[in-house]
Amino acid sequence: MNAAGRPLAGGVSRLSRDRYSRRVALLRLLLPALGVALLLLVAAWPRLRPMIESVGLGLPAIDLRAARELTMVDPRYEGLDRSNRPYTVTAAVARQIPDRNDLLSLKEPKSHMVTAHGDPIFVSAATGMYQSQAQLLDLFGQVDLVRRDGTHFRTSTAHLNFADNSAEGHDRVVGHGPDGDVTGEGFRILNKGDTVIFTGHSTVFLKSGRMTRPAAPPAALPPGTARTAAAIEAAAVPQPGAKPHPPEDLDDGTGRR
Repeated sequence: MNAAGRPLAGGVSRLSRDRYSRRVALLRLLLPALGVALLLLVAAWPRLRPMIESVGLGLPAIDLRAARELTMVDPRYEGLDRSNRPYTVTAAVARQIPDRNDLLSLKEPKSHMVTAHGDPIFVSAATGMYQSQAQLLDLFGQVDLVRRDGTHFRTSTAHLNFADNSAEGHDRVVGHGPDGDVTGEGFRILNKGDTVIFTGHSTVFLKSGRMTRPAAPPAALPPGTARTAAAIEAAAVPQPGAKPHPPEDLDDGTGRR
C-alpha cells in the first residue's frame, strides 16, 4: 500500500492473474470430464431409456379433448311425451358433444316407453346419440325392442321419437313373439306404439292356435229309430198328389204303430 492506504497496482494485477489461472485450470478439468460423461450417456442411452420409462419419470399426457367433454357415469334422463306419458333414457356412460349442449353420446343406452294402452316397451343398444331438446334417440349396434307380451325385435339401427312414441329402422329386423316369427327389411312403430309395420320384403310365420282333440262322433241310432226319423222328415215335405201319413201311423222302431 502507499501512504494513502491504497493497494499497489502490481498487487492487484497479480491477484487477478491468479484467479484467472485457477479458472482456466478448473475448466481444463471439467470440460474433458463433461465430454467423457456425454459420450458415456450416448452409449448407454438405449439401455437407460427403457428403465426410465418403466419407473414413470415421464410426464403424463393430457387429453385436451377429454378435458373439454363432460362425462357422466350411469346418467338417467326422464321426460314426457305429447300425451304426458313418461319415458326414461339411461346409459352406462354419457359424454356431452363439444359445442352441443343438447347432444349426448351414450354407451350401452337403454330406454323405457309406454304405449297408448299403457304397455311398456324396453329398448337397448350398444351405442346411441340422444338429443334432449328434440326428444330423439338414435341407436346403433344390436338394437333390441322388447314388449311386455314377450315380443322381441332385433335390428342394427333404430330412430326413436319420444314426442309421439314412434320408432323406425331401415336395416334388417327379426322378430319373435307368442303369435309367430317375422323378418323384414325395416320397420315402423306408429299409433303411439300400438302398430308395428314391417317394410320391404317381409316374411311372417304365424303360430296356430292351441290344438284340441276332435269331439267323438255321436253313437249310431237304432235301426227302427232311424227309419222313424227318416219317415218323419219325409212326411214333413208334402208330395204332389199324395196325402201325408199322420205321425201315429208310423213305425216307432218297436214294431208298434
